[in-house]
Amino acid sequence: MMRMLLLMLTTCWPPSWVMGQTESALHWSELPPLPGKLGFAGPFAGAHNGVLIVGGGANFPDKMPWEGGNKVWHEDVYVLDKPDGTWKVVGKLPRRLGYGVSLSTDQGLVCLGGSDSQQHYQECFLLRWEDGTLKTSALPSLPKACANFCGAILSNTLYVVGGIETPTATVAMKTFWSLDLRDSSASWRELETWPGPPRMLAVAAVQDNSFYMVGGASLSDDGQGKPVRKYEKDAYRYRPEQGWTRVVDLPHPVVAAPTPAPTLGLTQFFVIGGDDGMHVNLISPALHPGFAKSIFAYDTTLDAWRANGQVPASHVTTTAVPWHGGFVVPSGEIRPGVRSTTVWIGQPRR
Repeated sequence: MMRMLLLMLTTCWPPSWVMGQTESALHWSELPPLPGKLGFAGPFAGAHNGVLIVGGGANFPDKMPWEGGNKVWHEDVYVLDKPDGTWKVVGKLPRRLGYGVSLSTDQGLVCLGGSDSQQHYQECFLLRWEDGTLKTSALPSLPKACANFCGAILSNTLYVVGGIETPTATVAMKTFWSLDLRDSSASWRELETWPGPPRMLAVAAVQDNSFYMVGGASLSDDGQGKPVRKYEKDAYRYRPEQGWTRVVDLPHPVVAAPTPAPTLGLTQFFVIGGDDGMHVNLISPALHPGFAKSIFAYDTTLDAWRANGQVPASHVTTTAVPWHGGFVVPSGEIRPGVRSTTVWIGQPRR
């Protein structure tokens, strides 16, 4: 009976569920901007004991990359204690670092892998906010060095997928690792991988007792040792003990959207903005209009996407952080080479 009801809902649901434009389920407003003038791409971001934490990341402080500017990684960690508060520098990461995975837990902000100007890293650590002080402790290292990957937490288990192993990699990683947060002696496990191509900068999500991986970019060699991106729109669902299945594709490719994807209720998650690749090699980076602002909601019961309004500004290579009843998108990249200090919070409309 339940299967028949779901089939009827899927069959009779209006076509607008897939392609129609609706008002966003999220209302967006600005929090205090990060200090400084530039902002950061790839910062570690999350929440612990009520405060918002943002640290590390990279930017171009002197010149844009097309002008010969060098990317610079950072190590400062900032904390915001309330939505109308003031950002404060409270410490530093173990090294200059960015483009890893960061996930909020009750134990602290989990920071996994990442890169600096020279290499990618296996090391993982926990940032904790305790008694007004930032504290750091070690976590088990990843099986391999990795950056530009994504992850999420399902039933107290960390899951991370894809990425690239070195700064000059011309093939993305096809890796799926898990770490049980309930077991202090646990190490990372290598799991069965998804049926699609290797990728980096995908979006991870957890909903309906499953882990999802959506979009991202696969890589190939241009013949001169440089990576070429293929923008992907395929999506996959992983159920522990059951494995991977492919779900319906995104309406268009999405790369480096904020991750893990925000959720609403028990059956939906949102892919917010991201790079759809529309302007790659078509215009000068200096003239890039900014990344796609579209929001798509995925319904796990219907296996369908629906357009769900727009974000005011699309920030990529950053984290979506649950905080104060909404989802914070801190800093990030707003067009190639250009970062923003703006911090957005999306909250469910009432």
